[in-house]
This record gives sequence, structure tokens and C-alpha cells, in this order.
Amino acid sequence: MNLNEIKQLIDIVNSSDLQETIIEEGSFKITLRRFSTGTATNIQPAAAAPAAQQPLSIPPAQPVISSDTATVPAPVTQPAESAAGLIDICSPIVGTFYKSPSPDSAPYVSVNDTFGKGDVLCIIEAMKLMNEIEAEISGTIVEILVENGQPVEYDQPLFRIKP
Repeated sequence: MNLNEIKQLIDIVNSSDLQETIIEEGSFKITLRRFSTGTATNIQPAAAAPAAQQPLSIPPAQPVISSDTATVPAPVTQPAESAAGLIDICSPIVGTFYKSPSPDSAPYVSVNDTFGKGDVLCIIEAMKLMNEIEAEISGTIVEILVENGQPVEYDQPLFRIKP
């Protein structure tokens, strides 16, 4: 299924009275769901498609694309206190923070670790899907601001880094 077909499906759901529809094509599964406000649509492919790496921007719907192990770039913001040129890496989604891929694995990063752009920093579980959070810049971990297994909100600071 290509991007144009997905856009057409979103338009059909937005212009109809449908609250939810599920479409399966081979190993690809997409769920379009209208929320109670009628302003958002949720897209969940069963297998990651190459074109499904970035969220779509199709007014009036704002679809969310995810898969069993999606990679999501973490937003980078200046911390409120702007302590000595440090930068906060924030959560791009609401979910549960995990510092390692499994309970018996080593954490992706620890304090004083250096990492590069695109490196996985943590996992955030959202709706039973594990989303790998990738760094948008290179740097060194100065502080980890959340505990393993802790719920996190959208745009909540996860790490404080020195670029």
C-alpha cells in the first residue's frame, strides 16, 4: 500500500460516518480510527513499510504511524534552566520509558556515555508497541531524568545531554 492509497483511505474515513476500519493487505495491516473529537486518525501498520517512517500531515486528520519496533526521532529542546549549554532530549510520544531492549539487557545509554546521531537512546512503549527513540544529534549523556518503567508524557524531558 502506497502513501497515496493511505491518504485516500483517510479522506474516505473523514468524509464518512465510520468510526473505525481495519484493512489488511498481505502482511500490511492498517487501522483507521476516528477519535471522539473527530480530529485525529490512528494508523498502525503490522509490518513497517519504507514510506511509513515519518508521520503523515493530512488535514484535518493527524495520523500516527507505528509498528512493533518503530524508530522515532526524539525532539531536542533547550532546558528551561539552560544549565551550562546542556540540551534536553524529550519524549516524542506518551508511553512507558524503558532504558534497555529487555529486562536482562544492558541499557542503551548511561550517564557519561557518548552517542551519535541516529543511535537508539531508549524505548517508549505505547499501546503495546515498542518504539525505539533515536538521537537527532550527537552528544554525551549528563543526566537521565526518568526511571525505568516510568510513564512519560509527550515532550517530557528524558535525558539531559552535552552536545
